[in-house]
Amino acid sequence: MKHQIELRHIRYFLAVAEELHFRKAAEKLFISQPGLSRQIKMLEEELGVVLFERHNRKVLLTKVGAYLKKEFSLQLKTLSYTLDHAKLLHDGMKGELKIGYVGSAMQDVIPNLLLSFEKNHPDILFNLKEIDNQQQIDDLLSFSSDIGFVRLERVPRALEIKEILKENFCLVLPKNHSIHKNNFKSLAQFSEESFILFDAKYSASYHEKVMQIFDDCAFTPLISHNTIHSSSIFKLVENNFGISIVPQSLARRGGYKIKFIELDMIPQKTTLSVIWNKKNSNPILEDILALL
Repeated sequence: MKHQIELRHIRYFLAVAEELHFRKAAEKLFISQPGLSRQIKMLEEELGVVLFERHNRKVLLTKVGAYLKKEFSLQLKTLSYTLDHAKLLHDGMKGELKIGYVGSAMQDVIPNLLLSFEKNHPDILFNLKEIDNQQQIDDLLSFSSDIGFVRLERVPRALEIKEILKENFCLVLPKNHSIHKNNFKSLAQFSEESFILFDAKYSASYHEKVMQIFDDCAFTPLISHNTIHSSSIFKLVENNFGISIVPQSLARRGGYKIKFIELDMIPQKTTLSVIWNKKNSNPILEDILALL
């Protein structure tokens, strides 16, 4: 079955599906409300379906409407990617790779990866964005990103995950703290200290592993601050708001008046993994996964 549907019809539908209000959608599209209503009606007649349940004061998506909202959104993103890729080719580039990452991946893993990759692929545009683990999953599922570097144990079935680095945790202390590598014995020495930790929203599995460290030392930490950015942790520790525990790779970051003690005597380790969408057709993704 063939349908005479134009791209503008899809954009009109998605605007109404997003706003669930014809007047607001029309204002967003800079067209008249009656005109928008006619276009949606034409789309419904062309498809032979009902997209919206229209009530006096509200508009609701039908089951078909909800399905098409999801599918059309993905199709538009694919089209947008295709057009962006065409522009890159016109500008002399061979493609683009959109990378999401947690901060610790930028210390060594990503820079080394990109340096190695660019030796044989000099005409690739890399778009890098530091975001939390859950947002990376959302971006990969919606094809807004090509690859992610996360601290997670498991991901949705639509995604693949591969471990690339397992490392120790490190204790983070102010530079002038009385405990140092030579007199450090156990985390139990800090049972009365305030801790600044990565928020559980950063990664539930990562947070649980850190809490296991405290369980093994037989005390519950006093948590004074939660954050999702290592720079915030380091600045707070530097200013004596508390101490912290972070992945060892972050101990390479300078510029703060802090010190690190590697927790190499505990069983808990933290894992950095790469994740991607199985249905992502970006050819550059296959090449960079092969290099990893």
